[in-house]
Amino acid sequence: MSNLDQIEAAILSLPSNEFEQLRLWFLDLDYKRWDKELEQDIEDGKLEAFAQEAIAEYESGHCREI
Repeated sequence: MSNLDQIEAAILSLPSNEFEQLRLWFLDLDYKRWDKELEQDIEDGKLEAFAQEAIAEYESGHCREI
């Protein structure tokens, strides 16, 4: 049995309250990893083209208040 299979089996056997704690922990971990990835993409300049496009749209008046 692989580690993943063991983890899945353990998760399925959790009581509801412990499953909820695990779910919240996992979501928090996922958000933190995504934030780090986004920060790295920004640092690497991967989002620069999107930022410039958004600025150009705003400056040309193609934006509206929401």
